[in-house]
This record gives sequence, structure tokens and C-alpha cells, in this order.
Amino acid sequence: MIDSLLIANRGEIARRITRTAKRLGIRTIAVHSEIDRDMPFVREADEAVCIGPAPAKESYLNADRIIEAAMRTGAKAIHPGYGFLSENADFAERVTASGLIWVGAPAASIRAMGLKDAAKKRMIAAGVPVTPGYLGEDQADERLQREADAIGYPVLIKAVAGGGGKGMRRVDGAAEFSAALASCRREAVAAFGDERVLLEKYILSPRHIEVQVFGDKHGNVVHLFERDCSLQRRHQKVIEEAPAPGMDASTREAVCQAAVQAARAVDYVGAGTIEFIADASDGLRADRIWFMEMNTRLQVEHPVTEAITGQDLVEWQMLLASGEPLPLRQEQLSINGWAMEARLYAENPSTGFLPSVGRLSHLKFPDGIRVDSGVEEGNEISAYYDPMIAKLISHGATRQDAARRLARAAAGVEVWPVRTNAAFLARTLDHPDFRAGAVDTGFIERHATDLVPPAEPSERVLQAAARAILPKPGRDIWTTGSGFRMNAPSSREIGVEVGGAAYRVELHDEGEPAVTDAGVLFVDGEAWAYGPPRAGYAGGSAGHSDGAIVAPMPGRVIALMVAKGDRVTRGQPLAVIEAMKMEQTLSAPFDGVVSEMKVLADAQVVEGGILMQLEGDQ
Repeated sequence: MIDSLLIANRGEIARRITRTAKRLGIRTIAVHSEIDRDMPFVREADEAVCIGPAPAKESYLNADRIIEAAMRTGAKAIHPGYGFLSENADFAERVTASGLIWVGAPAASIRAMGLKDAAKKRMIAAGVPVTPGYLGEDQADERLQREADAIGYPVLIKAVAGGGGKGMRRVDGAAEFSAALASCRREAVAAFGDERVLLEKYILSPRHIEVQVFGDKHGNVVHLFERDCSLQRRHQKVIEEAPAPGMDASTREAVCQAAVQAARAVDYVGAGTIEFIADASDGLRADRIWFMEMNTRLQVEHPVTEAITGQDLVEWQMLLASGEPLPLRQEQLSINGWAMEARLYAENPSTGFLPSVGRLSHLKFPDGIRVDSGVEEGNEISAYYDPMIAKLISHGATRQDAARRLARAAAGVEVWPVRTNAAFLARTLDHPDFRAGAVDTGFIERHATDLVPPAEPSERVLQAAARAILPKPGRDIWTTGSGFRMNAPSSREIGVEVGGAAYRVELHDEGEPAVTDAGVLFVDGEAWAYGPPRAGYAGGSAGHSDGAIVAPMPGRVIALMVAKGDRVTRGQPLAVIEAMKMEQTLSAPFDGVVSEMKVLADAQVVEGGILMQLEGDQ
């Protein structure tokens, strides 16, 4: 067994690996960037090494410094977690060439499955069903347009070297193809250094089904059943569950055996996930489930598989990397109950899910569920890395039980002043269609009006805030700044400020007590600053009606589509900002002329920073 392990990652997955390693008596070494020096994953390791500045390419993607740290600390193995260098075949080879154990897939397997077009060709040869599409070498714009036309719209453009939802665009008609292809290639080059793409038929009622597989060095492969990851936003998973709703025994057998077949085709060793796309327009059927890709690493959503199987997947990784056989045979594995995972992100749903950064002055997770988090109260959420705060994982005897527990947990999250998607998660988990298992990858977009909390406080929030500022017994209500309605013994009006705006609230006798913390109200996963109204405050907020185009989030300007003096029309794209794996396109609010440019391409900007100035037509 491995006796010392360097964890080439950060945040919650680094803590997760450390937890299992310590239980197994393995010494752990953390590597970290300068900005991560005080993070929990660094403190919890037996030893820590700083490997560079905050930007990932200078630290967590710096293979030289990671291997150097492993050699200097006497580590016997390197675990890459997920993301960063976890699916980098060259890095895997360098690790083993340095005499270290690589706790991951063999470099040959990573290469075989890393390029989507080559992987699909290999799967076709192995008899695994794949989605109809174009995998050709000819990447000319004209050829790709012709192939898309032949496949029939909608089609999906995907970066050959893609992953994590990057370099992916849906195209609904021929007229949109050229612009979507250019955007996809730009994102693919930035993320992967490879602009090549493939085309797939876009499934109109798609379900994202994936199967957890493990292979050992003795030729054995097993599956640990399926997960459903259909709840996605912009191709990023939001809620995952295991098993998949609506999956009958015969379909499960077919898809899981196809996954084992796919793993065997590349002589797979370690933890991997075979991802399938299912046409669920007529339920889940074995003849309508096709191979999409393989992730040659541990997945973010692995805890739901751990919950239903009772297995520690990180421990399995350690055993297999040490050369031991699979811990269990296929017939020894079974499904126990239902599990769900929700990804709690630092983002603001009411502003289009823009990232939120800053210090976590208040952070409280709910009890009664598993919480995998990379941060603690007082830590900073920066713009350098993924905005995930935590993974909330529930387990119950039934799907309804797991969903109820997770919805209640999401509603009980308390975070301030960083904004989160907790209320959005709670609303999604409580939605009747989700509870009924009517899920597909378009679920969130289709139900956005119901799922995204409004920017204004709800009546429940206003009632809770009004109660929170009520005078204590013995104080005179006439001096509190709130009005009292005569001849209305069951209610009264009170002035209150919530979220920076003033409201008059008719306070009712009935109502639940609110959770508060130093002037912040937590209700159903939302957080609102509240207090008595300021004298003369009229409420509301000011917009940029003067033509200033401002950054809605801190990040990097990756594209400028206009220059000084250009004439623009309302809705025309002006610039693209990237932060935390998200692109945000800024558009012209009215017809006019670009009168001034404030930034250059590739510049770093702060939230609220002015990028350019427009002058409207008179």
C-alpha cells in the first residue's frame, strides 16, 4: 500500500482525499498556491509546499513544481483529484518516469479517451453504441457546415479536447452555425489549446447518464451502477443522483455492461466514468442510449455512488494504484437507497448566475447530510478558481426521501456576504416535475422562471425582516419609525429596509421565526441585509443610463468586438469577460456610437469597472 501521497489539487477534493488517506495511515502532502496558503486543505495535510502564484498555470498546472515538491518531500505517489492535471497524459507519464505511483488512469488510456473523436471511433470498433455525428479530420468551415446541414438541426458543436462544458455550443439552424463555430473554437483554444471540433446530433429530450467503472492491473473491470446528471445549466452539472430515475433492471444491465465493455477496450485501470446521452422522449430504453465520452478520473459527483454502494472510491483508487485487485466482484455490489448531490456555488442567480467573490464572513452548513467543502468561515472566494463552495449530499431510502432531505438542507444554508445558488437549489429540488422524475438537460432552462429567486424580497422575507426589527417588550412602538394601524388589532405597518431598498410591511400575527446574524436575514437559502429604514431613503437602485458599459463581475476581457468611433445597435455584442470558467457577453443597451474605450483585450477588470462609453443617437 502507498505510504505517502502528494495531492496535486486544492479545495474540497484535496480535503476529501486527505480524509481517506489519513484513515488508511498514509502521510499526506498538500501543494498550494500563494493565495491558498491559509486554506483548510493546506492545514489538514501532514506537510504542505507552496508551488507558485495564484494563477493556476503558475501553480496547480505547473507540472515541474509539483513533481519537484513530491521528490523533495519523499512522496511515493501523486493523486491528481479532478480538474487541473488529472487527465493530462504527459503529466501522468512524467510522474511514473520519476519513479512515483500515479493514482489515476494509465497515460495510454487517457490519450485513447481524451480526444472525443478518437474515443468514439474506438468505441464503434468495440461495439459500443455512439451518437450520430461527424468525426472527420477535415475541419474547414465549409465542410463542417455541410456536415451539420446533413445531420439535421439542432446539432451540437463540441471541442475535440473539451470537457466540463467548455467548447460546446448548440446550433438550432444553419444561419447560426458560423457564429457558433467561431465562438466554440475561441473557447476551445483558450481552454485546451486545440480548436478542432466534432459534431453530434442534438437530442431533444436528453438525459445525461453516466456509469462509474473501476479496473485493476489484473484485467478485471466492474461497474458501480449509474448516476443521472441531467440537471445542468450551460452544460455544467448542478444536481446529480444515483440511481437514475426511471431506469429499469434490463436497461441498467445494458448500459452498465456497455460501460464495462468501453473500459475494457482501453485496458482501463483505476476510477473512470463512461458518459452516455439518452433520448428520454419515450422513457429510458437501451436502444436509445449512446456513448458520449469517458472521464479518466474521479468525478465531482462520486459521493452519490459512495452513498448507494457503501464504498469509499478514493480508497479503491489507492488500492488499485498499489497493484492490488478490485476489492469486490460485480456480484458483491448492490444499490442501497437513493442519493443526491447539489453543488453550492458562489454565484448570484438573480443576475444571470454571475460569480460572486469575497470573504465568507458568515458560513453555516446544515446538519444531517454529508457536506464536502473546501472552505470555512473567514476564507476568501477568489476569481482564480472554480466558484464551488460545497457539495451537499443526501441519502435516503427512496428518491423522494433523498430529495426532501436535500431541499431542506439547501434552504438551510447560511452564507454572507458572498451570494450563492442555495435558494435556486432548494426551489429545483422542490419542483413538482423534479420530484416526479421528469428531468432532462433542458429542465433548468425550461423552468427558470420558477427556479430563479426574484431580485426583490418575497413577502415571506419582508415579514421576517419586519419581525426581526420589532421593538423589544417594554419599548414604545411609536418611536421605532414604524406606523401603527388603528382598528386593526391583528396586523400593523412597519417600515423596514431589505437588500438596500425600503418597504412598508403590513405585519401579520402569524409567521415563522427567522434566522438572523448581525443584520443579515437567512430565509429559504437566500440572504438579505435588513434593518430599520434610513431617514429619507427612497429605495431602488441606479442603472447606467449614461452609456457606461461596466463589468458585471471581476475577470479578464477576452474579446472586444468594437473600437472607438464604431456605430452600434441595441443588443449588439460589445465585449466578452471571462472569470471562474464563465464567459459573459456585454451588449449595447441602445443604438449609438462608441465614444471612448477604457480597456484593452486581455485586461483584468474589477466588478463595476467601466470598459467603454457609448453615446446614444439624438
